[in-house]
Amino acid sequence: MPKPLTQTIGRRKTSRARVRLYEGTGQISLNGRTIEDFFPTQAQRIRVTEPLRVAGIEGRYDIHAKLEGGGTTGQCDALRLGISRALIELEPELRGVLKAGGLLTRDSRKVERKKYGLRKARRAPQFTKR
Repeated sequence: MPKPLTQTIGRRKTSRARVRLYEGTGQISLNGRTIEDFFPTQAQRIRVTEPLRVAGIEGRYDIHAKLEGGGTTGQCDALRLGISRALIELEPELRGVLKAGGLLTRDSRKVERKKYGLRKARRAPQFTKR
């Protein structure tokens, strides 16, 4: 396999996406599977390929990514951020376009930890007066 043009990482919740871009025809391989196989819903596939559409460079690079942790939504958003970051490394002039589209913002929200004495992070046990 040829040497990748760039390697980046995208994160969301507990998901990580290690993204490598190669010169190619626009094929996307996720954990060795096709994007259609990995993300069954059309909405997720559109969300993942959004950076390429916004930048106007669909079909120019092959994307190989390794996704770990979390669920499908977290992995989808982690991959989207990883692709955006990789495109900026290759073509710095795309930064303004991607930033205006909100594709470079890392969503830092994570699940709040459970506290002792509570049922969940903030949910207290039910109180009975009598």
